[in-house]
Amino acid sequence: MNLENLALNIKKAENGIYYSTTSSAISYPEEGNDNFMQIEEDSFWFKHRNNVIAKSVKKYSAERPFFDIGGGNGFVSKRLQDDGCDVVLVEPGASGAANARTRGIEKVLCSTLGNAGFQKESIDSAGLFDVVEHIEDDAGFLKNIHSYLKNEGLLYLTVPAFNILWSNEDKDAGHYRRYSLKAIRELCRECGFEIVYSSYIFSILPLPIFLFRSIPSKLGLNRNSDDLNKHKKEHRESKGLLSKIINSIWAWELRQVQRSKKIRFGSSCFVIAKKQQ
Repeated sequence: MNLENLALNIKKAENGIYYSTTSSAISYPEEGNDNFMQIEEDSFWFKHRNNVIAKSVKKYSAERPFFDIGGGNGFVSKRLQDDGCDVVLVEPGASGAANARTRGIEKVLCSTLGNAGFQKESIDSAGLFDVVEHIEDDAGFLKNIHSYLKNEGLLYLTVPAFNILWSNEDKDAGHYRRYSLKAIRELCRECGFEIVYSSYIFSILPLPIFLFRSIPSKLGLNRNSDDLNKHKKEHRESKGLLSKIINSIWAWELRQVQRSKKIRFGSSCFVIAKKQQ
């Protein structure tokens, strides 16, 4: 796949990254990608989300080129690329694009789809993994993504679940909202998509998030929500018996997703949707 045949406004730099000649503001902390680069490799959360995404892409889009839109440092893209997928990372943040290239992603585009000048109906499959919550006009954004997908092209997305779990961490991350599964499904339908599969994931996380993030934030006690060391500790995998129990839950969730079975509760929503004309 030659990117320059799909996008009219990009050039490849000496560092191997494609850049567009224009840029747009994004609702994401400037240091966000560099911080996550220090967390992702050792994070149970990123690891499990990657497993869910990779197994689903293999099931539904095995032979299709895949665009990881707003893919940050390329943690998802690297997994898909290692699995044999022809993947393009589309990341408007310069630090994220550079980190992804360092990580070994072969096709990195530092731009938005619009600024890059992508042709309409040119993309087979796309992923928006914890991206939509950063967009103020989420419906307008999804309709725009819809226009770039080929007919019956697939969109994979994850978003944080339940507004009751809102905390200072959401504010620090540049989130506008969290979603229920019903809400994100309805939003996708309103924007021209048919739901192929949808489920909650991270079924055991809502309670600890509510107790240790949401309540302290509401009481004004969560004053170190942007502490990088705190986030590293929260994301680190447990050891011993607790680790075995938690990993067995993640394995169960993965089996449910692979069987297209719905998980009724969780801290994130996962949706696969098909473009309809």
